[in-house]
Amino acid sequence: MQKLLVLTTGGTIDKVYFDALSQFEVGDPVAHDILMSMNVAFEFEVQEICRKDSLEITEQDRQSLRNAIEASDAKYILITHGTDTMVDTAQFIGKQTEKCIVLTGSMQPAAFKDTDAVFNIGSAIGALSIAVPGVYIAMSGKVYPAGDVFKNYDSKRFEHTQDNNSVQ
Repeated sequence: MQKLLVLTTGGTIDKVYFDALSQFEVGDPVAHDILMSMNVAFEFEVQEICRKDSLEITEQDRQSLRNAIEASDAKYILITHGTDTMVDTAQFIGKQTEKCIVLTGSMQPAAFKDTDAVFNIGSAIGALSIAVPGVYIAMSGKVYPAGDVFKNYDSKRFEHTQDNNSVQ
């Protein structure tokens, strides 16, 4: 794998608990620390686009993300993102013919003992290493094309849209 560009937007993966506020807030991006602790065998750069819950991501934030993708000469791009609007952002990025882009996040903050953050980032890196150019979502051990996935709130998993005929 050539150099990897990691773009961060916040989301649950970066959330931390503030006792004084008795709530979770998006904290510093965790992707750099996770990749360093995994002792990855490739060069990477982390760029923060925004620090928001995905329900707060705006069209302008998505455009900033798209601009960063277009401005980069990196062929491989990992995007950490909140799960609620991850599919919307993946579709906003649009078709890619030159770059492999994988979005991932987590259902539990990376700071939690039982987080899925490390597994999902690892799955996304694996997907990037073999993917053809395009935009994908890697969650819970599966990789989906951006146009064929939705978040199932009942199962707390991402699923292929074609697997669920009851989706409205």
